[in-house]
Amino acid sequence: MRAINKIIIHCSATKEGNNVTASTIDQWHKNRGWKGIGYHYVVAIDGSIEYGRSIYETGAHVKNQNEGSIGICYIGGLGPSMEPKDTRTPEQKESLLLLLKTLKKMHPEATIHGHNEFSAKSCPCFNAYEEYCNI
Repeated sequence: MRAINKIIIHCSATKEGNNVTASTIDQWHKNRGWKGIGYHYVVAIDGSIEYGRSIYETGAHVKNQNEGSIGICYIGGLGPSMEPKDTRTPEQKESLLLLLKTLKKMHPEATIHGHNEFSAKSCPCFNAYEEYCNI
């Protein structure tokens, strides 16, 4: 198992209500020349969780942070005019919290972050560190 010191949350940068799947993201990332989906988990609008890249493999989701991290992507992150917006549904919030609690039990030393802490991006369009710092 890889040594995990960070869990990093992302959004898919898709419009609110536009549900895409891990398979769709996998194709997007392959189109960019990557070997496949860079995230380890994807949280759909209905709260279902799909697997992406194996957690035994290094992800491809944050420059210079992939080696010791797990990447989680929730579907959404953009409002009707393509502006950054926290579009998480109640189901996504519930599933994301459960997933984070599970991952923290597996990797108690890992800290939880948003992509925006490592890059000049809005992603995940909310303050992940603040919201989940007590897990």
